[in-house]
Amino acid sequence: MAMEVHKVDGVLVVRLQGELDHHVVEQIRDEIERELAWVRHRALVLSCRGVSFMDSSGLGLVLGRYRSVSSHRGRMALCEVGPSLMKLFELSGILKIVPVFPDEEQAIAHVKEA
Repeated sequence: MAMEVHKVDGVLVVRLQGELDHHVVEQIRDEIERELAWVRHRALVLSCRGVSFMDSSGLGLVLGRYRSVSSHRGRMALCEVGPSLMKLFELSGILKIVPVFPDEEQAIAHVKEA
């Protein structure tokens, strides 16, 4: 699993690549939380374009970051979600609380509205 972190106009954009499973979730969670502290937990976009696999610990990572950002009155969005992940997010109920956008630009625009 690889992760790229960018800050765009005060929004933390995290591009995930590879398999998001229990082997890597803790490290990724800690890195995202450190980076969120720099942007004051206000806005987070997770790009799933390069994610080839996600298990329940990956879902927990997404939900945990949503709770973290929301508790600081921020906003979060997902983007570039492939068909298999979209089905997983749909079945898990994540789509009811975290919006999904086709690209980073639209996701960034949405979270900046906060």
